[in-house]
Amino acid sequence: MKLRSMLSALFLAVLLATGFTAGRAHAAQPRMAAVVEHLRSARRELETALADKGGHRERAIRIVGEAIRETEAGMEFAREH
Repeated sequence: MKLRSMLSALFLAVLLATGFTAGRAHAAQPRMAAVVEHLRSARRELETALADKGGHRERAIRIVGEAIRETEAGMEFAREH
């Protein structure tokens, strides 16, 4: 249950951060960069956690990786537009 809550919070943070920058193109995006760093930290924590989680830990690692890629893509989009 804790893992699900953490993933939901991470997804919401990424969604909000991406939505914030969608309408505003900035060269410097410190909040988005911070989101990426927090997601990377979360992924490191998941990777060092005990592996016996019925496959949920591995899925969480993949989802956080997707969130990182989406956030970075949003940052790149904002730079180009």
